[in-house]
Amino acid sequence: MNVRQRVGLKFKDEIAFLKGWKRNRTAVGAITPTSAVTARKMASVIHPGSGLPVLELGPGTGVITKAILRRGVDPQNLTSIEYSPEFCQHLRAQFPDVDFRCGDAFALDLVLGSKRRAKFDCVISAIPLLHLPIERRLALVLDLLERVPVGRPVVQITYGLLSPVVALPAGYEIRHLAFMMRNIPPAQLWIYRKVR
Repeated sequence: MNVRQRVGLKFKDEIAFLKGWKRNRTAVGAITPTSAVTARKMASVIHPGSGLPVLELGPGTGVITKAILRRGVDPQNLTSIEYSPEFCQHLRAQFPDVDFRCGDAFALDLVLGSKRRAKFDCVISAIPLLHLPIERRLALVLDLLERVPVGRPVVQITYGLLSPVVALPAGYEIRHLAFMMRNIPPAQLWIYRKVR
């Protein structure tokens, strides 16, 4: 792919993002798509040799999806949940072999259907949690941690200074992964784990 084609694809992603943001500003948590550098850092936690699929929440225009696939995950081993029908349509055209499901991450059993009991290597989340009450944030993170093996991460991007979930019950941990200055706006990456 030449430079002109790459610029054209990036511009197409930016237009799709802006249309989605204009329609529903609370469902789209940022003012621009996640940077490629940030997406790679989020995908770095994936263990491609685990044999387990990966769950992605809030793929938006697909920047993080692309980083997950480049990490070595087969498209058939990626399940991605997107709330926006417009983004779903864009993503399915861009990544036809990925299992994109249009639905609400807070109703995962329903959206995952036959995969609701699946174990995932990890969860990569770009859901805008800061817009939600703390009880909903905590419930989602605890639900996600039941879907990955003990010790495997749920990675969350946020644009606030603190973790969207500031406390977890005993047996769980919260760890700061990175502060990403090369993102607009700068982003924090957090890891949640079940440790026993």
